[in-house]
Amino acid sequence: MRTSLVCALVSCLFLCCKQKNRPPTAAQIGSLELKRGPLISCGPPELQLGAAVFETGCSTVKDDFNLGIQLLHSFEYEEAEKVFAGIIDKEPGCAMGYWGIAMSNFHPLWTAPTPEELKKGAAAIGLARSLPASGREKEYIAAIGAYYDHWETAGHRTRALRFEHAMKKLAGQYPQDKEARIFYALALDAAADPADKTFRRQLQAAQLLQALYPGQPEHPGIVHYLIHTYDYPELAQRGLAAARKYASIAPSSAHALHMPSHIFIRLGLWDEAIRSNLACIAAALCYAEATNMKGHWDEELHGLDYLVYGYLQKGQNDSARSKLEYLRHITEVYPVNTKAAYSFAAIPARYVLENKQWEAAAALKPAFENINWNRFPWQAAITRFTRALGHARTRRPGPAREELKELNRLQALLIKQKDTYAANQVAIQAKAAEAWILFIEGKNGTARPLMQLAADMEDRTGKHPVTPGEVLPARELFGDMLLEMNQPEAALAAYETALTTHPGRFNALYGAGQAAIRSGKTEKAAAYFQQLLAITDSGRSARPEITRVKKYLKTL
Repeated sequence: MRTSLVCALVSCLFLCCKQKNRPPTAAQIGSLELKRGPLISCGPPELQLGAAVFETGCSTVKDDFNLGIQLLHSFEYEEAEKVFAGIIDKEPGCAMGYWGIAMSNFHPLWTAPTPEELKKGAAAIGLARSLPASGREKEYIAAIGAYYDHWETAGHRTRALRFEHAMKKLAGQYPQDKEARIFYALALDAAADPADKTFRRQLQAAQLLQALYPGQPEHPGIVHYLIHTYDYPELAQRGLAAARKYASIAPSSAHALHMPSHIFIRLGLWDEAIRSNLACIAAALCYAEATNMKGHWDEELHGLDYLVYGYLQKGQNDSARSKLEYLRHITEVYPVNTKAAYSFAAIPARYVLENKQWEAAAALKPAFENINWNRFPWQAAITRFTRALGHARTRRPGPAREELKELNRLQALLIKQKDTYAANQVAIQAKAAEAWILFIEGKNGTARPLMQLAADMEDRTGKHPVTPGEVLPARELFGDMLLEMNQPEAALAAYETALTTHPGRFNALYGAGQAAIRSGKTEKAAAYFQQLLAITDSGRSARPEITRVKKYLKTL
């Protein structure tokens, strides 16, 4: 009842503003419940977020507006909303201030906005539409409005496609507006189909951004969106220059400090990925403390997942384990969202799976249990997948099949929720788990094609930005199975394919070396083992595989 009354009141306010064509009152603005407060800067003494200029008719807040744009381009959405709320306080008739509020609640390359964020964004757009604005500004408002309109009945991807079409129109109408082209590139990335291996939209976005970069080398959005555009195995090398530039452009942004690691991990540059996420975590801790946040910020948890992944690929178990223990002592997090839940499920799973600790895998629990995991079926499936593999690899098919039932239930739930991407991810995990159950039951004839199917499905599926990589790549897991089936040449081919999309992974390199030895290819085995030693800084890693590798190389 209360929600209905609020919605009715907001609708009435929109109509009133339209009829009288006057700025909203303080009460009307207050009904949006905007984030306000001092801007928080962590890192350099002076706020450094790059350079971006957005022309607007709001006369008294030009510098503030440019700051809001810079924050938007680095996905510092809460801080951006503070800036746009301040603009509205200073100049209530600034229609683009409300546009900024709507953009701050959109976060197109992360998870879809919550219902509360959608309500706020829709309300802000309603107020923006009620105010005088230039023709160009009305197009900006209409573009993000296309995303929020009818959000109750239209899905996220449908609305993201509407935003893309509207930004394409805007960029075409105002060819001199560089920000329009930059936001159009963002819209293309947001609307890209993860299954499209032609990367049509991403390459369009790259063309727009690369053309703008020479004239604006310090623009945070251009460099940031180039990293997202190239965040695919097939394209990652193209994004390396942007990755090595972005943190220096916007060192006051925790996300800008983290984002380069997307490319570093794609290329197996583990040291750079680790440094990137250590800096991100430090900034995230600073931000949480400075804002008196109740709990750990989700950006810190996101950085931790990438950091632990990097440590594990370098064989630095002590460092990875210390972060896992740190994670287990966290009792509160803000906000409790997809990103946080993913980190809590994935980090402990990665540790036991990468180290092949199958007994521990079979008994795994998420690192944080103060979450309603029913809200996060994709993340809950990570734990079930890990347990299923743990039971299978310790030859307990009964308990493994119980976990498989849970995987299938979670996949069905995701299908019902119309989360196609996550449902597909869980389907891959279920097939891989079932393949290993069949294998330990001696049914190689059905286990092998099912595991191959899981690997093929994963190869056709793009990685979600929330994760540095699958908790255990299916193609690599297929290589493990083939090696245990005493098919070393087929296993070697599987590992080599896995390394093309996941270069520098510890277990894929070690598995490739083992398969090469058993195939009689000693030179190839030596090459893989030497690469593994180079990556792991062998003197620091206590992994037993490193001892075996050194022993083998001494025999050559």
